[in-house]
Amino acid sequence: MKKIIHTKNAPAPIGPYNQAILVGNTLYTSGQIALNPETMELVLDDIETETKQVMENLKALLAEADMTFENVIKTTIFIMNMADFSRINAVYGSYFHEATAPARETVQVACLPKNVNIEISIIAVK
Repeated sequence: MKKIIHTKNAPAPIGPYNQAILVGNTLYTSGQIALNPETMELVLDDIETETKQVMENLKALLAEADMTFENVIKTTIFIMNMADFSRINAVYGSYFHEATAPARETVQVACLPKNVNIEISIIAVK
């Protein structure tokens, strides 16, 4: 049975989807972009700030499901420019312990919702 995960500490969906779904002990998040959940405004100052907002949105979803980044087993990162990879990776990496970091793929894409530079989704297990 699936349980809808919703928190005011992450952006409200901007389409026909939920923030996250918990099935058994596994959490599947929708892709998060750099929307400030309080204002629903994009945070696009620079790629580091944008990545941090995305990670904070994911952190809020994990917390709502009583999890942390230690529970994350897989991430998917979509980026607009592979030249930003090292700067994104520095922020992303600060949320994980290198020895227990999740599996991951990073893909450069042609366009993302609201013309953002990064979108990340995660799968986590209790």
